[in-house]
Amino acid sequence: MDQFITFGIVGLSTAAIYAVIGSGLVLTYSTTGVFNFAHGAAGMLAAFCYWQFTVGWGWPVPVALVLVLLVLAPAFALLVERAVLRPVQALGEAERLVMTVAMLSGLIAAARWIWDPNVARPLPTFFADRKPFHLGPATVTWHQAITMAVAVAVAIGLRVLMYRTRTGAEMRATVDDRALVGLAGARPVRANQVAWILGTQLAAIGGILIAPTVTLDASQLSLLIVSAYTAAVFGRLRSLPMTFVGAIVVGCMESYLAGYLPQNAYLPGLRLAAPALLLFAALLAFPHRRLRGRDRRLRQIPVPTMAGTGLFALVVVAFGVVLATVLSAPDLITYGPIFSLGVVALSYVPLAGYAGQISLCQLSMAGIGAVVWAHLGAHGELWALLVAVVVSAVAGGLIALPALRLSGVYLALGTAAFAVVLDQWIFTLPTFKLFGVQIGLFDQGSVTAVGPDLFGLHLDSESQLMVFAAVCLALASIGVAALRRGRFGRRLIALRDSEAAYATLGGNLLLAKALVFALASGIAGLGGALYGMQLQSVSATQFNLVAGLPIFLVAVVGGLGAVGSGLFTGTAYVGPINALIAIAPWSQNAVALLPGLAGVGLGRNPDGVVPSMRSEWAPVARDRIALPVLVLGIAAAWVLRLADVIDGWVFCGVALVLALALRGWAAARQRAVLAAAVAAGSAGAEAAAPEEVPVEWLGIRRAWRPEDEEVLARGIAAG
Repeated sequence: MDQFITFGIVGLSTAAIYAVIGSGLVLTYSTTGVFNFAHGAAGMLAAFCYWQFTVGWGWPVPVALVLVLLVLAPAFALLVERAVLRPVQALGEAERLVMTVAMLSGLIAAARWIWDPNVARPLPTFFADRKPFHLGPATVTWHQAITMAVAVAVAIGLRVLMYRTRTGAEMRATVDDRALVGLAGARPVRANQVAWILGTQLAAIGGILIAPTVTLDASQLSLLIVSAYTAAVFGRLRSLPMTFVGAIVVGCMESYLAGYLPQNAYLPGLRLAAPALLLFAALLAFPHRRLRGRDRRLRQIPVPTMAGTGLFALVVVAFGVVLATVLSAPDLITYGPIFSLGVVALSYVPLAGYAGQISLCQLSMAGIGAVVWAHLGAHGELWALLVAVVVSAVAGGLIALPALRLSGVYLALGTAAFAVVLDQWIFTLPTFKLFGVQIGLFDQGSVTAVGPDLFGLHLDSESQLMVFAAVCLALASIGVAALRRGRFGRRLIALRDSEAAYATLGGNLLLAKALVFALASGIAGLGGALYGMQLQSVSATQFNLVAGLPIFLVAVVGGLGAVGSGLFTGTAYVGPINALIAIAPWSQNAVALLPGLAGVGLGRNPDGVVPSMRSEWAPVARDRIALPVLVLGIAAAWVLRLADVIDGWVFCGVALVLALALRGWAAARQRAVLAAAVAAGSAGAEAAAPEEVPVEWLGIRRAWRPEDEEVLARGIAAG
């Protein structure tokens, strides 16, 4: 009994920290309509700054606390609100969610840059020199007592603020109708700023309180927010009292699992994954009302032509062949994942781009594909690659079944929880038997993967595997484009526009979600298998949630509705980062910030970079001089590289400079031609826009077209 009470005290102390952090998360969401995935990262930064001031520089604890909580935390909150989130306040929920995910990734990278993760940084508890006191048979440290007292004070203070002050009323009203609140004499911007300041301060308090009891690590501290997520979901993202109840459940569960969980090789990861499992269960068990701040902003997803997609596929293969022949063996290992990670990124297009389903576990699905290939394709059996795709697809379909009732933020939380469960528990399991079948995963370390046997030819060199991955990316891109043009693709667009309208018109939500999750997971599993082949040895840490965030961000920046997003993501994520590190090794930590910074810049171009790049390079593709010169110039440089006259870096530089120069020249020629046409009086006829026909008059005022079916469906869904 004494032991049970002791573990209970530890659990309540931990629960108090989760309650403080979770209440800040609920406060921010319920008053601004933005779910802050970077909430835990803000607390992580505060903990590191507190360590730097107190341990690193020897400042007094009170001075450090005042500086962190009353100066740095409010300044950081105001910077985030003004520079990052205010520009996307008028955009959709998905864009605001991506912004906070970008901040999470960027802040983790920044912390690793400033504070070397290989250096231990122990942080003493508050009043560590004082003897603990006793409550009956339980021993309570002063740090635990302070933690619980702070949680009580936070609960009382927030209650008074939200329901007994004018500022609290403004904060609660702002998210419902900013314009109306402004007409009533309130200041919505100030209310948002107050909410962000208080939320960041609460995250900082929680980070400082929990840092002495865990390892001061950027990723670990940031992902402790999963437990706070669970507490917030208990409160359904709006109730502070229920958030505190959820925090008690999570904290005590962790403590009692640590104390009473049997010791064997299969259960240690369960204790680490328990908060994520509880989060997933809470998402499914609790009813969720309409998401605060959700809107109805819809965007047109372009329909790719098969001719254009076929040309793009040829470009992908040609790009792979050129890279495979011009890069050295070490560079092939470095840049080989361009195409395999491009396949993983392509999986976001049908899932998030077409169907509007936000998933943060696609790299985990890739990990499943890598594991299946490593074990079943140990000798290069090509059928094992198909099995890897199928197993990943089945896993994705299983995710969709319980996630049927989730959407938006809740779906992102559910898939993040699933990724954490895989990271912390499933991928760490030793070999086990299931229904008499022996199943091996990463074997608590790493697994070896080999290249496939293709029609009697064993692909084992880096160049062969790069070309094979490029071919797979090209074929997958054609398949995704064909999906968008087909009936199921149009159904996915309708599903994204309005799930209620889709179901009302006879669509099967369960079937549609299960199929699109399975399809996307199968594509990700293919990318994971290719990734394993190219690296030859992979571990579970390469497929965790934090590793997948930059890929997700770059894919979003590229444009989730564009088939070319796969190649763009692989190239942008692997190419510039490794190239900058090769040129300037000292910039390794700085370039890790690039995906997060790119995600933060999404507000300036919410449709993505790929559509813009397509329009920018269209003059080159249409120019009868520029395109042949570009092809011949790159071919000539390629021949010189094959003859070892120039090296791979010179080839890449020549190709890049030539392409940029011809793009500018072709754009200038196009402008000149248009100017001449205007002067001749012929531009009006060429540039005349077709007559806009209302949806209800399609087929009457002009002939019916096949694409009008989708236009009509979108009009019905939007209405």
